[in-house]
Amino acid sequence: MKGGEKNMNTKKLLYGISAIALTVIIGSIVAGSAYAYQGDYTKKGPNYTPERHTAMEKAFDNNDYNAWKNLMVGRGRVTQVITKDNFAKFAQAHKLAEQGKYAEADAVRKELGLMTQNGQRMGTGFGQGMGMHR
Repeated sequence: MKGGEKNMNTKKLLYGISAIALTVIIGSIVAGSAYAYQGDYTKKGPNYTPERHTAMEKAFDNNDYNAWKNLMVGRGRVTQVITKDNFAKFAQAHKLAEQGKYAEADAVRKELGLMTQNGQRMGTGFGQGMGMHR
């Protein structure tokens, strides 16, 4: 191999490694900001807008599962866990959190299988077995 080709290959390798490192760093930042609000009542989610917040509050106040579901299309695991049958409990957790009753809100969220303020998750599929990934 000639000296020029060796330098070219080294540059390509360094550019490739740099691109991968940058992708990992950006991915970590985006994922961190997207998931920071889950269970943390003091943080706004990545889709927060004043208009959406008002619509969400109205859905919770009216116990309107369909309005909430329409606002949450494609918004993660919570849409798989919360159903028409358990939405009232979810709305209750929301109301408790707004009142500053975080421990009570966490108890309801835990019961529903959602992340709590300290990052705990309960329910099926959180390292509890189910015979998968063994």
